[in-house]
Amino acid sequence: MPISPDAPQLTPAKSLPLFLRLAEVLARGIGAGHYQAGERLPPEAELAVHLRASVGTLRKALALLESRGMLERKQGSGTYVRGRKQVDASARNIYEFFRLELEGGGGLPSALLIELKKVRKPAAIPAFGNGLTPSCYRVRRLRFLDSSPVAVEEIWFDARHREGLTMAQLDEALYHFYETELGFWISHAEDRLKVGEVPDWAPAQFQLRPGQTCCKIERKAWSSNGPLEEFSTTWVDTRLAHYMARWS
Repeated sequence: MPISPDAPQLTPAKSLPLFLRLAEVLARGIGAGHYQAGERLPPEAELAVHLRASVGTLRKALALLESRGMLERKQGSGTYVRGRKQVDASARNIYEFFRLELEGGGGLPSALLIELKKVRKPAAIPAFGNGLTPSCYRVRRLRFLDSSPVAVEEIWFDARHREGLTMAQLDEALYHFYETELGFWISHAEDRLKVGEVPDWAPAQFQLRPGQTCCKIERKAWSSNGPLEEFSTTWVDTRLAHYMARWS
């Protein structure tokens, strides 16, 4: 489909360091069941080739997952996946709350930014923090899993944390950005799945057209200190991805 010259310019979000991206690929693969508890991962050299990374970078990713309790490295034997009950409950993956997966499970999230605006908070958006800040940021972006454009998102968060925020400052993983740059982290969230229509600002790269019916996810997310920090809406192309939640 040709892209209109009037279409909005999409801006790549700031990428995570490669070792963090590798850790998230592996963590999401483990969560999706691509690697089972007790299973030995492929040798490091083989896994590094598969993930298109150096062995040194891969080892940093494996060490991080070991520190989270997801992996166990046995000298002279290899690296093994640990059972979910053995994982440190306090250790969080960056995409812990990202519930979209490819049909085959997993997939590494990334994003192209459509828009970042500081606006007066609309009445329809729930109050953030102490409810006294009149303005908030609105982020619109196109989300990918690996190379597939699976969703468009509209995310609102309180402007009290940072003045003059620019697109160039935003990470592709907003929850990581909140923690490292704004000083809070998301501890819990509530998702509501609905039927909705693709918004009129959806870019041509998203394969569903504005007005088409699709799955819509509304999320409220709270920080560890208690206040509501984020409200978002995600419109999903369910031909490419699905919403997944797991319990153990």
